[in-house]
Amino acid sequence: MITLFIFYIHVIAAVVIFTKRWQEESWKDGLLGVGFLALIFSVGWSISTFILKLFMGERGFGVWFDRDALSLVLLLIMEAIFFSYQMRRKKRKIQAA
Repeated sequence: MITLFIFYIHVIAAVVIFTKRWQEESWKDGLLGVGFLALIFSVGWSISTFILKLFMGERGFGVWFDRDALSLVLLLIMEAIFFSYQMRRKKRKIQAA
């Protein structure tokens, strides 16, 4: 269930990124943004799974919170930090101009 919720969050984020970039620039920039999100998601999930394999078994903390779900939660936290930093940086750049 946690895994499905995190995938759903990423689908909504992809739609938001595509729509925002499409309205501001063009549909090509929208696809580029979605591709960047997919790249960050796939590489980040691989890295977080690798890190968690060092510290815990496959069963994790139970049926609903196994190692894969925990790696997706770790990925979601890392992505939230990364994208919030990028949004703040972009906002400062716009305010400075």
